[in-house]
Amino acid sequence: MNARMQRKQSLEQVTRYADMLSAMGTEPRLRIMQLLLSAHPDGLVVGEIGNELAIPSSTLSHHLEKLKNGDLVTVRREGTFLWYSANTEALEKLLGFLYAECCTRNRAIEPRKIVSVCQ
Repeated sequence: MNARMQRKQSLEQVTRYADMLSAMGTEPRLRIMQLLLSAHPDGLVVGEIGNELAIPSSTLSHHLEKLKNGDLVTVRREGTFLWYSANTEALEKLLGFLYAECCTRNRAIEPRKIVSVCQ
């Protein structure tokens, strides 16, 4: 892959990650992500999310749509129920990108500090 193609791919990657961060960039959406991560891998139905976080249905559907469009959640239908789950594969890539930039390339943050937070 030549340097120009690598730059284009890198810019596309940065754009995708910026969109993901933007999709999580409100307090309710971040709370939804926390809840879905705590329910991983099964996920939760919409009603459970709304009840747990006290978010009205119409507002919740808006937030879930933003998260889905940002590739942060997946949806599956079982009968009449919509189950939402955190897209851990996409989150892993986002966290890997941030980790590479802050902890390996220039060591702005010591890697062991990040790892200790996760334990």
